Amino acid sequence: NLQCRNSVGEAEYKGVSYLEDDKPKSNITRKNLAVFVSGGGSNFRSVHTATTNGDVHGDVVVLVASKHDCGGAEYAREKGIPVIVFPTTKDSQEVLSAEDLVVALRSYEVDFILLAGYLKLIPAELIRSYTKAILNIHPSLLPAFGGKGYYGMKVHKAVIASGARYSGPTIHYVDEEYDTGRILAQRVVPVLAKDTPEELAARVLHEEHKLYVEVSAALCEERVIWREDGVPIIRSKENPLDYQ
Repeated sequence: NLQCRNSVGEAEYKGVSYLEDDKPKSNITRKNLAVFVSGGGSNFRSVHTATTNGDVHGDVVVLVASKHDCGGAEYAREKGIPVIVFPTTKDSQEVLSAEDLVVALRSYEVDFILLAGYLKLIPAELIRSYTKAILNIHPSLLPAFGGKGYYGMKVHKAVIASGARYSGPTIHYVDEEYDTGRILAQRVVPVLAKDTPEELAARVLHEEHKLYVEVSAALCEERVIWREDGVPIIRSKENPLDYQ
């Protein structure tokens, strides 16, 4: 059984201790989110919609795009969300360094960074400045089918070719390598016998949209807990003594 000690203390489950902070929702401030994209940004759109309809206790205050004219950047401009292009190209009028990007995000008082189809490696300066505050979503059940070169349709083709019976999205914390950070949440999607990569991709993406909103809500409500062994878990919204 799970036993909670004090409002700010420890909980124990099966002999493992967890740090607890049962702060009332009314005292939790809205969080500022930065989203990073490289393409159409469908996950970005899902999270942004959830912030505007009240499902996520936060706001997307800035978008970072690797391409000036990608679909995600165009959507952000339509919604009045500031757009930062990073990394900048050599022929850009203004060259933005990693340190400049950190300063810019600080100016927007960003609490959490969500990577949503951002294909560039995150600079070490940014990871050090936002420790345990950068998440990425990947279209397979990590650690399988992850790492450099595994993105988009390449992932789904590899899953089907392997004969794997299950796939699905993974949300994980970002470190200085591709897809190796601690896993926070996953959602299982069956791989059907006659699936094409496009069919599998569509089902996985459907679950990505739902999962990223759920995780964003947990972040903004301060329901992410780090176990003593360094594994992050999510406290249930309905019952603070249960974990997802």
